Amino acid sequence: MFARKDIALAVSVLVVFQIQTCFSQINRASFPKGFVFGTASSAFQHEGAVKEDGRGPTVWDKFSHSFGKIMDFSNADVAVDQYHLYPEDIDRMKDMGLDAYRFSIAWSRIFPNATGEINQAGVDHYNNLINALLAKGIEPYVTLYHWDLPQALEDKYNGWLDRRIIQDFATYAETCFQKFGDRVKHWITFNEPHTFSVQGYDVGLQAPGRCSILNGLLCRAGNSATEPYIVAHNVLLSHGTVADIYRKKYKPKQHGSVGISYDVIWFEPATNSTADIEAAQRAQEFQLGWFLDPVMFGDYPSSMRSRVGSRLPSFSKSEVSLVKGSLDFVGINHYTTFFASNSNLVKALNDSISDSGALTVPFALGKPIPDRANSIWLYIVPHGMRSLMNYIKLKYGNPPVIITENGMDDPNNRLIPIKNALKDQKRIKYHNDYLTNLLSAIKEDGCNVKGYFVWSLLDNWEWAAGYTSRFGLYFVDYNDKLKRYPKDSVQWFKKFLASS
Repeated sequence: MFARKDIALAVSVLVVFQIQTCFSQINRASFPKGFVFGTASSAFQHEGAVKEDGRGPTVWDKFSHSFGKIMDFSNADVAVDQYHLYPEDIDRMKDMGLDAYRFSIAWSRIFPNATGEINQAGVDHYNNLINALLAKGIEPYVTLYHWDLPQALEDKYNGWLDRRIIQDFATYAETCFQKFGDRVKHWITFNEPHTFSVQGYDVGLQAPGRCSILNGLLCRAGNSATEPYIVAHNVLLSHGTVADIYRKKYKPKQHGSVGISYDVIWFEPATNSTADIEAAQRAQEFQLGWFLDPVMFGDYPSSMRSRVGSRLPSFSKSEVSLVKGSLDFVGINHYTTFFASNSNLVKALNDSISDSGALTVPFALGKPIPDRANSIWLYIVPHGMRSLMNYIKLKYGNPPVIITENGMDDPNNRLIPIKNALKDQKRIKYHNDYLTNLLSAIKEDGCNVKGYFVWSLLDNWEWAAGYTSRFGLYFVDYNDKLKRYPKDSVQWFKKFLASS
């Protein structure tokens, strides 16, 4: 383990080392043998069919149908209808030469009421999807929880705020191991626990929409000072419980692995001052460290312990044993880089964001402003990928890492003809440059990275952004039966992946 000053020094060195990338001649053969390339998705954003075959309602069904919560007032009742169209989408993956597909299982398709009787129609659907992928030589990477909590648990005991969810999640996860584990060898228990803890229970911008910082204006219930930490703790205990079940009961025969996908913005100091360097470190500890330190070291970062105090839950000795060492791989969803500066200006908010004492924004005085994708938070900073991989190597002992999401979006501009929307040179450059930096991290720096998943194969329903944002390699025509059209990036990836 590295001391805090060693990490700060490493960060400052990496900040200075910025790689200027262009369209380099990289391809599949540039990466180590066995490196996995795939695309990623989630059930709620892709499947649709929300009332078909016994699926139960989720917190996102309720949230997306609440007035003013979604930018374009849309919902995901149909999404991009992958529930019905998956065979054609799998053909598209095969044609591109992809190795794997990351998708999530909707808990409420397996247990419509979150517990109780299994819904066989839901099991049949995912069996068919998994078998169809394998028939085309595409490996399934399965996320157990991608934000779509069954509404029944929110109604029963406020979902992730209650420790009863640990057992209910474990029952659901074990059912998935039983039904699909003979063919699924890569399990991700949670997608971006930091995101749904903060966005759902601190600022209230995502389901279930709880907060107190704007209570009455944005949220009707919640406590931003405590609830994000309670949710996070229950998520970590749920992960540890499920990983323990898998290792003891299923891994000996199924030989699979279990990980978590973390959302990770790379943070650089806004200036070379010690205060800003330390702020960048704290920002990372309140983001990645919050959820990775317990499974690596057995507790939350010391900066969180000192700054959050009694509001931060504690692990018992048995819980430390359960959680520590419970990852076989670290999933990283990385899109962008922000600048961090030391700040107490937002301390009065009394929430998990202000607790870090770091103000994080995509730009800083005296620094060039990077090019931006469509999303207001997504600035294109390819060298952040290499810096982040080195940070994980240095701080966490170089664990196996899979980039479980990386990508950029264009606006959904209805005035642009489809033929023009397919010309996505900006996306091609984005992936080329991020992959170039990832390759440097692997080959030059010795970072232990095993795979890369693009978000996403298709344009899809992007949570609070609705249909305003297009991340896909394939254009989806929302006005004509959800027809898919390959963007230029499909041909770029097809050529990239054809080289061996």
